[in-house]
Amino acid sequence: MRRALAAAVVVLAAAAAGRAEEGAVPHFERDIEPILTARGCNGGGCHGKSGGQNGFALSLFGFDPDLDHRSIVSGSRGRRLAPAAPLDSLLLQKATGTVPHGGGRKLDPDGDDTRLLARWIAAGAPRGAPDDARLERITLDPPPRSLAPGETVALAVTAHYSDGSSRDVTATSAWHASEPALLDVRDGQVRAGGHVGEATVMARHVGRIATWTAPVVRPGSVDAAAYAALPRRTPFDEPVWRKLAAMHLLPSGQAAESTLLRRTSLDLVGRLPTPEESRAWLADTAPDKHARLVERLLERPEYADFQANKWADLLRPNPYRVGIKATLALDTFLRDSFRANLPYDEFVRRLLTATGSTWRDGATTMFRDRRGPDEIVTMASQLFLGVRLECAKCHQHPFESFSQDDFYSLAAFFGRVTYRGTGLSPPISGGEETIAVALSGEVRHPLSGAVLPPRPLGGAPLEIPAGEDPRARLVDWLVSPDNPYFHRAAVNRIWGELFGVGIVDPVDDFRATNPPSNPELLDALVAEFRAVGTDQKRFLARVLASAVYDRASLPEGDNATDARDFSRHYRRRLRAEVLADAIDDVTGSPSAYAGHPSGSRAVQLWTHRAPATFLDVFGRPDPNQDPPCQRDPDATVVQSLHLMNSADIEAKIAAEGGRAARLAESAAAPAEIVEELYLACYCRFPTSAERESLAALFGAEGSSRRRAAEDILWALVNSPEFVFVD
Repeated sequence: MRRALAAAVVVLAAAAAGRAEEGAVPHFERDIEPILTARGCNGGGCHGKSGGQNGFALSLFGFDPDLDHRSIVSGSRGRRLAPAAPLDSLLLQKATGTVPHGGGRKLDPDGDDTRLLARWIAAGAPRGAPDDARLERITLDPPPRSLAPGETVALAVTAHYSDGSSRDVTATSAWHASEPALLDVRDGQVRAGGHVGEATVMARHVGRIATWTAPVVRPGSVDAAAYAALPRRTPFDEPVWRKLAAMHLLPSGQAAESTLLRRTSLDLVGRLPTPEESRAWLADTAPDKHARLVERLLERPEYADFQANKWADLLRPNPYRVGIKATLALDTFLRDSFRANLPYDEFVRRLLTATGSTWRDGATTMFRDRRGPDEIVTMASQLFLGVRLECAKCHQHPFESFSQDDFYSLAAFFGRVTYRGTGLSPPISGGEETIAVALSGEVRHPLSGAVLPPRPLGGAPLEIPAGEDPRARLVDWLVSPDNPYFHRAAVNRIWGELFGVGIVDPVDDFRATNPPSNPELLDALVAEFRAVGTDQKRFLARVLASAVYDRASLPEGDNATDARDFSRHYRRRLRAEVLADAIDDVTGSPSAYAGHPSGSRAVQLWTHRAPATFLDVFGRPDPNQDPPCQRDPDATVVQSLHLMNSADIEAKIAAEGGRAARLAESAAAPAEIVEELYLACYCRFPTSAERESLAALFGAEGSSRRRAAEDILWALVNSPEFVFVD
């Protein structure tokens, strides 16, 4: 009796502010679905995961209201709802913790959410009419502004509907902070952390998102005279300085000349300068010596090898899956493209429209490894648009507005790709395949079964006649100046490689909830990239000419906590192949790699399956992954232990005919040996203190000249100054 009376009271209860009006029947999509999303019921770790949880399945984040309504109302023979006694409904008893629930208590038994759900159940759990007002967008208020450390601000979410109405939906919105240490958010309450920086808060409500980006700055202002004196050599400098001024920060000073030499060489050709090259650079007093250095490096053959090695991470397939010949053909295509300095637009066109033999036409290998339009578009969108569409393959993207329609409409550009030949036959996969374009081919929506015409993201469907390659039309859209993704993704990736962090980071994750740290800088880079005809060498030369590039890595003033605004150069560990080659160079003892010609360097390896313990320890991709594109840039304890204890490295340092042995057997004075080793490893002269203390080792009791030279070289190789790019 008490439960029935309570149910009657619930039906007549007034709605909470911003919910269904008193007496009105709650709307499933507008009132009920947001509760399930905001309380985590349809999250990936609960009933929203594939297959649901304990027999109850919901669409992830409510992307499919029809499925959710059926599952709640009709699923399990309707046992989840009790319209005559709403509070006895299994749906509410589980959510309120009245009966055991694996997900714990999600709703307050006396809360507004519970009362609203009970009203909906008592009304017969209606779905709503097809012509009901639909949610069009949500907005966040108040507008973004700077926050002081520790300051709080309350955000409100307003939903705007197709009939012109709007209402506050803050209570049923889900929240996410890009960097909780800077901006933490709970139920719309944003609190600034103690560090200076910028972060983004996202609100999500029924498949719509809104973002709120704000900087955390300390009170005060930037020194006006110091700001005015900052160098401005390229269009990229002013946007960075302006952003730093808004953050009340000044950049670090210019890096030492030896640091700039080492940094530039490693960034462009992945190779250390020789001691002779370092001496010549440090002795040169011409004001244009850095520009001339960049020009020389861009013409060296190592440039193509280094750039191809980086792109191989992104495109290289697992040779176990596609075969050795196809893997080698792709590697050859990449190196030839960079040797010819193929403009980026043309490089991408040749990849995405590739046809021919997988044994001879290397660009076709990406289609051999990815067999269906859905696999191809997942890779292509991430690489060339900077958009991770894979979530939208199965459901509405949780942090973006992309839907399954968007995913499969873009995949339709690859619907006519065909395969002729023996196909894949692991583990050898030796058969040759020919990639071609058929006269017809289609991609269907996985739920509705409807045939989807090719459609660019945010564009209109295209009618592509038989005989025309849809992929060519896709590339036409990609390289168009109107495309909001393609060139932005390209310059952001290049900038991220040079500075260790992208303007959008991760560099392949452009979305509304991950905005660029400096939109003005990104626009300037895109304008320059297009102005040089997407010539990557000319673009690199422009970026390296900037004052932003030659900043020191050591923090100055308050910029120690800056990790996104380029107030200093962010130190980063050398890539595995570059570090391996650097050790070979400074020790004077080259490595030998199985299956490669004598004298091959690590950056010239065309397959990750070449045995090399050092490269595996320092994070080269696992060749058994599919594809093997994940590279870990972080330093680890295992790496430090390997440098200190590896028998191979010790053998290189102590090798007969190696650098240490040659210097010890020469007539050079101890101080000259120390200088030569410093130039080889650090591209700089030792300080007076370093020179004196290390030269003294040559006269230590029980120490020979060779042993002293080897010990010094071992110490330099194990130092952060050698392992990292400053």
